[in-house]
Amino acid sequence: MPNRCGTVAIVGRPNVGKSTLLNRLVGQKLAITSHKAQTTRHSILGVKTLEQGQILFVDTPGLHQRGGNALNRYLNRTARAAIADVDLVLLLVQAPRFTSEDELALRAVAEAGPMVIGVVNKVDLVREKSTLLPYLEQLSQRYAFDILVPVSAKTGDQIEVLAQAILARLPEGENLLPADQLTDRSERFLAAELLREQLTRRYDRELPYRTTVEIERFQDQGGRYLIHALVWVERASQKGILIGHRGAALKAAATGARMQMQRLFDCPVHLEVWVKVKDSWSSDESALASLGYIDP
Repeated sequence: MPNRCGTVAIVGRPNVGKSTLLNRLVGQKLAITSHKAQTTRHSILGVKTLEQGQILFVDTPGLHQRGGNALNRYLNRTARAAIADVDLVLLLVQAPRFTSEDELALRAVAEAGPMVIGVVNKVDLVREKSTLLPYLEQLSQRYAFDILVPVSAKTGDQIEVLAQAILARLPEGENLLPADQLTDRSERFLAAELLREQLTRRYDRELPYRTTVEIERFQDQGGRYLIHALVWVERASQKGILIGHRGAALKAAATGARMQMQRLFDCPVHLEVWVKVKDSWSSDESALASLGYIDP
């Protein structure tokens, strides 16, 4: 059998399970997850190497209709850019729903033109399995998917079936990356994301969307990582909420992040976290550039 290798974008509306699917396909936690929409802010490359070839997955921010500020515009641009330059797209939806934002994602994929696999996620949550077949039929009428695959990214059901379906549709060619490489992102980037994951999961309402993380120092001290992180918020009142009474809330988030980092990096981690205010950073393109979201 010929070796196959290619790029695959994972696309869909917010909170449909794209990052969970990436982590499951790769077999390693690379992308952060939460039950809140728009947790993913950057495209992340995840690499799956098989005997028959290599799949380069690109996780993308959810395509959404909220659009006002600079950060939301950046998220939509990032997702659309990823679709434009891949061999294959996985359009992720959740049975039995198909929302206006699902339609937005479908239109973006259709305009870009690559081959599309429809992936119906979270089938473990569908109580009446008999409703899946009519839902798949409705999807097939919306778009000429190359194939439709029901999966559960959470439980792993049908994941290997999906991986083989993807590989069979990629172009013939040699692997592009070493077999032991899992991502193109640095450990510094992954550390920032793991801390942001804890903030997203632990705080309510709009606060997680008004925070971002910058790693000021990332040092390998010979078997131990020393990491200094800044959490940026937009108002002084948000800083107080993040820190909590006597620093308890921030300490709990930092401890959770440190434990995740130690699992990922497979070494002890000393993490120190500070909170600072940068007024309206999510609405200011120059601020976004300074925080690494967009090119200046």
